[in-house]
Amino acid sequence: MFQLSLAIIVRRLAAAIPTLVLLSLVVFVVLRLLPVDPLAALLPPSATAEDARALRAQLGFDQPIPMQFLIWLWEAVRGNLGNSINFHQPVTSLIGAAMPATIELALVALAIALAISVPGGALAFVLHQRARETAADLTVTLLQSIPSFLWALLLIIVFGVLWPVLPFSGRVGQEVVLPGITGFALIDLLITGRLRDWSSALSHLLLPALSLALSFSPMVIRVLRSGLIDAAGEPYVEVARLRGLSETRILWRHMLKNAVLPTITMIGVQFGFLFSGALLVEMIFGFPGVGNLMVQAVKGNDMPLIQGIALLFCVLMLAINTVVDVLYALLNPRLRAP
Repeated sequence: MFQLSLAIIVRRLAAAIPTLVLLSLVVFVVLRLLPVDPLAALLPPSATAEDARALRAQLGFDQPIPMQFLIWLWEAVRGNLGNSINFHQPVTSLIGAAMPATIELALVALAIALAISVPGGALAFVLHQRARETAADLTVTLLQSIPSFLWALLLIIVFGVLWPVLPFSGRVGQEVVLPGITGFALIDLLITGRLRDWSSALSHLLLPALSLALSFSPMVIRVLRSGLIDAAGEPYVEVARLRGLSETRILWRHMLKNAVLPTITMIGVQFGFLFSGALLVEMIFGFPGVGNLMVQAVKGNDMPLIQGIALLFCVLMLAINTVVDVLYALLNPRLRAP
């Protein structure tokens, strides 16, 4: 089992290197072809052409694009993604400060989505068996047609305005100062024993995480229901019925184990979209994550920061796919067989 997991990781890493280089090149070239001058905001109105040339040379923008890319790639391999043009700070520091908030938001959203979609998929399967498939399909389709940003607006109106029970701005209350141990608010506040502040951080996470979860859950429900329908025709289900097992036990103890395999693959593929969906959701809720940072970088034509965030998302997607492949191999007995 360990050898199988190691082989998958090695194979993924071997494929990840050229993929990262190619994606980095695409992002790098596209940003250089945009009709904007990222240095315009750095130059005062009284700057001369000589001042502009000196600043361009200082930041390396006077080099040909292939040379700029090779220099940036070499520095990126060494862990240096350059300095932000607008923030005047290292890109790695800015991303490192914002990334834990986005990861925390995505993980909480995934947990909520699983809590909704696993029983939802089982219910959709049961309704399919009882000839109520049309109503279930319509409900799931309706939920799937609502994007995360619209869920965010609806949740703010309902739980922030009409029935104000949850906060909908920021990461924690204004009176809370985060310890900054790991960067993850829920972990840091739990480590320090500040349970009241921990509940504040959790309450600030609920609405944005629920917005992402509600847009993510219908896809999981559909795939899980399809997996259960396929599993229902397997011989082991009939054997379990002959042994006198209840339908509920057959569903949760036997069928779900096999139906969850394609669902895990889909979750891994779609999990990356939680990060892209978090961009708008973070803006709506004023959540200080990478999505907010990306919007500020785009507004300010901050090329080094945009490139750094794009590279980070590529690395995350590749890492998520690797984890999914390993989990699939561990959960699939046919792949574990010698």
